[in-house]
Amino acid sequence: MISQENAGMLETLRTICLALPEAVEIVDGFGHKTFKVNGKSFVISGESEKGFNVSFKSDRESQELLLQKEHFFKTPYIGHHGWVSIQNPAGEHWNELASLIQEAYLHAAPKRLVKQWMESHN
Repeated sequence: MISQENAGMLETLRTICLALPEAVEIVDGFGHKTFKVNGKSFVISGESEKGFNVSFKSDRESQELLLQKEHFFKTPYIGHHGWVSIQNPAGEHWNELASLIQEAYLHAAPKRLVKQWMESHN
């Protein structure tokens, strides 16, 4: 059962992710809420005893920069592929996180969706 605080963070995450073209939410085999585009994951969230966790796809250069900030860390098991995580994102983190999630989406999306996104946001 998801806590009320974590449910609020999940709803914020859903709002950001599902606003992106053709993004879908699934529950993976580990019970994580996973957001995908064209079958490719770009955000994974879950709960632990430490609270709510958000992981997102990144490129190596961005990952390196983000890991210098105290609230980001390398995602266990998939961090070597560029994934970055944040634990219990606070209110001030959500604007930055929304931009990072959009970038993660663009890394995973097929070229036609990237082109469509770029055209509509320029």
